[in-house]
Amino acid sequence: MSKICQKINYAKAQANLDELCNEVILSRDVVIIEREGSENVALIAADELISMKETLYLLSSPDNAVRLFAALEEVESGELQPQTLEELLEELENDEED
Repeated sequence: MSKICQKINYAKAQANLDELCNEVILSRDVVIIEREGSENVALIAADELISMKETLYLLSSPDNAVRLFAALEEVESGELQPQTLEELLEELENDEED
């Protein structure tokens, strides 16, 4: 994302909704629609929202979050070697036997 979010008032968003939707899809930015006298709403690409919700779900378990961050550190260290699918499946089977 190039910026945190863009803000636009409700009337302008309503008048340019199709263009605004296309902009959100292309830029992957979030647009906050400001509504006078009501709560603001966000316009976000659906796949971005789904991805964020999946990430939050995966990180909601402290044990899972620790495993995910450890795996990320391992990948970023450069010490992890690529594996074929067969090698990965064999490693998982060996872990289950232990």
